[in-house]
Amino acid sequence: MTEEKTKYFVVKQKAVPEVLLKVVEAKKLLESEQAATVQEAAERVGISRSSFYKYKDDIFPFYDNTKGKTVTFVLQMNDEQGLLSDLLHVVAVYKANILTIHQSIPVNGVATLTLSVEVRANTGNISEMVAEMEARQGIHYVKILARG
Repeated sequence: MTEEKTKYFVVKQKAVPEVLLKVVEAKKLLESEQAATVQEAAERVGISRSSFYKYKDDIFPFYDNTKGKTVTFVLQMNDEQGLLSDLLHVVAVYKANILTIHQSIPVNGVATLTLSVEVRANTGNISEMVAEMEARQGIHYVKILARG
């Protein structure tokens, strides 16, 4: 009998079924002590207690499981003076440690950047960091390539 390895996926919030997002909300209520029991937390977010228990170990915000890990991003960005510096500043503000960085030669004014960062105990919310990077003028996309 072979043991099946657990597979993980990184998906955007809009692709996650509502029940799983509600499980995350219920877990936050319990952790912040805004709900005293699982029953109370489940009722407040609109799911059954059995749904909470069914999924509680299978869903967590991305940043909850990245401390001590390396996360590699791929970004597509315009070839504009100062844009790379702005992105690196965002990484610095979130206190992620840059391990590797590689920018391709721009083609038609667009470059691809591969960036690996170490997520430390004092690193901020990686999901928020990605959102802030994506919001920058001149950034086409930011994708998580790997986590290890």
